[in-house]
Amino acid sequence: MVKGRGAACAVLVGGIALAVCLAACGIPTQEQPSAISPSRVPLALASPGGSGTTTTQPNTKSEVQVTIYLLNADNTLAPVHRFVQVPAPLNSIITALLGGPTQADENDGVYTAIPSDVAVLPTTPPQGSVVTVNFNDAFGQITGADAELAVYQVVATVVAAQGKLDTGVLFEIEGFPINVPIASGEQVPGPVTLAQFI
Repeated sequence: MVKGRGAACAVLVGGIALAVCLAACGIPTQEQPSAISPSRVPLALASPGGSGTTTTQPNTKSEVQVTIYLLNADNTLAPVHRFVQVPAPLNSIITALLGGPTQADENDGVYTAIPSDVAVLPTTPPQGSVVTVNFNDAFGQITGADAELAVYQVVATVVAAQGKLDTGVLFEIEGFPINVPIASGEQVPGPVTLAQFI
């Protein structure tokens, strides 16, 4: 069992609940572009080739921001954002999770318990509040505390994607159901929920 989990999971549940609420809020838009006063444009953007970091923004018409959950150095969840193709199917979000941390994430001490050879296979559509996630055999090779942390990362990411705190996750390897570890150290058949990591 990984220690320090209860408080972190409580914060996560609150964070996901807030994200779900904010997702329901509309952002006002306008039909035509409007000019921005030169005094309000950041210097790095106003001076091509000048000092400052160049940032490439996603094409908002074809990509959407999603939240995946990696790990901090103390094994608590670290929410990070990725962009995936619209309409952001669950397989794409889990693939983003499996992509692991960026260099910037690693510089912040963020890592993943999921090895790079793990891949998500086609999954079945959610059945009510239950989602089945199908991985290749590499997921079954994760052992010890990393296995529990990997399950924790997947469950948190799926819950965030579904926007429902009571979402349960069933795990499969190559289409066959498996038992997975939860915070108590017990191996369970699922569906696994966030509450089992408090």
